[in-house]
Amino acid sequence: MTLALPAAAATGSIRTLLRFEGLSLLAFAVAIYFIFGGNPWLFALSFFAPDLSFIAYRFGPRAGAIAYNAVHSYPLPLLLAGLGWLSGTPLLWQIALILAAHIGLDRSLGYGLKFAASFNQTHLGPVGKKA
Repeated sequence: MTLALPAAAATGSIRTLLRFEGLSLLAFAVAIYFIFGGNPWLFALSFFAPDLSFIAYRFGPRAGAIAYNAVHSYPLPLLLAGLGWLSGTPLLWQIALILAAHIGLDRSLGYGLKFAASFNQTHLGPVGKKA
């Protein structure tokens, strides 16, 4: 079965650039995390925690896409980093960098923000073998 791409899905060199952007974010977030003394155990145990948002897909593709996109977009780590900096709470900026690194990995692998129509339709194009 072939899914039609949503009109907003990136293709070609734009998709490649967006994936490279994700790889850059991953490298930057990991470097900053460890340069500033982030706990390696916290990083290892928390890195895939954002994927728990997949649980929302049990309530349908729309709920799943909303939950996934809320956790896998840049505003959340920016908010956490800002709150961590303003409050002097290192744990918050560490979680922000872990989340940013996770988002970067996902984007570099082609897992973009989800469209409500299907889990496999993302802003980076379809996910899967033909992607």
